Amino acid sequence: MPEVSVLVEGGKAAAGATLGAALGPLGVNVGQVVQKINEQTKQFGGMRVPVVIKVDANTRAFTLEVGRPPVAALLLKEAGKEKGSGKPKGEVLGDVSMDAVRRIADAKGSDLFGRSVEEKVNQVIGTCTSMGLTVDGQDPRVLLKSRVAARGA
Repeated sequence: MPEVSVLVEGGKAAAGATLGAALGPLGVNVGQVVQKINEQTKQFGGMRVPVVIKVDANTRAFTLEVGRPPVAALLLKEAGKEKGSGKPKGEVLGDVSMDAVRRIADAKGSDLFGRSVEEKVNQVIGTCTSMGLTVDGQDPRVLLKSRVAARGA
């Protein structure tokens, strides 16, 4: 079963060069695919979302697997920013709340590698470090050290 993987802006997929060129030879109705992608990704407006389109070569029927936006995109949305800092160690781009970090860790679920919720939260905090974001006004590196020390105590 052929499949096509694309990264689309939530709710704004278009039958342009990327999707048209990939799906046209498979014989599926590109307009229908785009409509379905937009329906299933509209809640991620403004973020890029991974989508896998699987096509049955015999019937030309298709199924969609919509992924979740990357942690970085979810953090940027929470911080109200377009992109991360070019100098994350020296420039603070914005701040996110610990509640937002927990929501993102929960939303990403099995996409993150931690065994526990706390390990997944630490991963999200680590992403804040590389993007120039603070968490509740704290440097994420300091926050991670205190969280690790508290767990080991």
